[in-house]
Amino acid sequence: MPNFTFARANAGKLASAPLYAFGWIASLVVRRRPNLWVFACGSGVGEGALELYNHARESNRSLRLVWLARDRNELAEARRVGLTVALRSGWRGFRLTLRAGVIVVTHGLGDANRFGTRGAYIVQLWHGIPLKKIQLDSPTTFRSVAPRLLRALYRRSASAIDFVPAASPTSAARLRSAFGLPESRVAVTGDPRDDVVLRDARPARELLAKAIGDYGTERIILFAPTWRDGDPDPVIPTRAEWEELAAFLESTASVLVIRPHPHSASNYHSGLGISSRIRMLPAAVQGDINPVLPATDVLVTDFSSIAFDFALLGRPIAFLAPDVDRYSATRGLYEPYRDFSGGSEVSTWSDVIALLANSAALARLARHAEALASKHQTFRDGRNTERVYEEVLTRLGKRE
Repeated sequence: MPNFTFARANAGKLASAPLYAFGWIASLVVRRRPNLWVFACGSGVGEGALELYNHARESNRSLRLVWLARDRNELAEARRVGLTVALRSGWRGFRLTLRAGVIVVTHGLGDANRFGTRGAYIVQLWHGIPLKKIQLDSPTTFRSVAPRLLRALYRRSASAIDFVPAASPTSAARLRSAFGLPESRVAVTGDPRDDVVLRDARPARELLAKAIGDYGTERIILFAPTWRDGDPDPVIPTRAEWEELAAFLESTASVLVIRPHPHSASNYHSGLGISSRIRMLPAAVQGDINPVLPATDVLVTDFSSIAFDFALLGRPIAFLAPDVDRYSATRGLYEPYRDFSGGSEVSTWSDVIALLANSAALARLARHAEALASKHQTFRDGRNTERVYEEVLTRLGKRE
């Protein structure tokens, strides 16, 4: 069971102080190579880092691009999709990070080899439009030992970021605040991770079928709750709710695909024995969720930024959030939850079923998705990666 929490991650960073010092000294004597770019993603092979890698490879064959993998499984996956790859840990990962002129990450500097990042041009793609407060803005980030020291270290680490792409002016303001960056380092280019959402749906259906098994022409309902920092999800169905869901899925020719957060502490497997129409899509099987979104007809979520990505499709989003008051108070949100949900949030699976069984409600949820996309996605042309790449080149040129 995944057991990642902010507290454990922060303790690990503090314990690694000697390695940070070694990397800092090494960065003073090792020369960086402008044509070496390293890419890494905290959730595996995918997200905006993969989009930018592929675009850079197609645009400039003189660049040396290397994907830094977390483990042997990711190493094999990166090779399978044709990437030049190395393990981020160990001597080779450290040397590549230390010599790279450009480092591209999606979560934090630890996506690459965190001890060799000083002095590189760092592109922080982030992994979604923030709704819940993140980084310096989040009260949960520093609820552990030495909070003042941790905040100072986070701020120092964030100050190394040279460029953050944003999906919209609203997202740009949140990212500047979260990373403590000046306006000049954040630009509205669109988010590269969203380009795949706007592509042909056929590859998405094939990818989903490979992950969950054949589903024919059935309607796909994707349930994707957010992470709760080690706490279990509050909406794991009871036996009666599983049976109610199974009956609804059968009567509407639908399949419920459950996508727990990669760090989730919850277990949904009891539903699998009740109906073949209830299936799991864990991160171990499909790391990046965005490539399968075009195959999804309806999304059910709570506070996850997946809603902003899925909104690009203009399809219904149902918000299931029984703990909205507690979550808003402890994690913090950048906007009132009712603005995010359009006031349509419900608290039980029976409520969700009632929404999905009502054509007028589905149409209303789809209209709100369009409104979310209009507010939070400045570009909807599938060319975000291209804009980010050109922006990086422009900024590198000015830096030189």
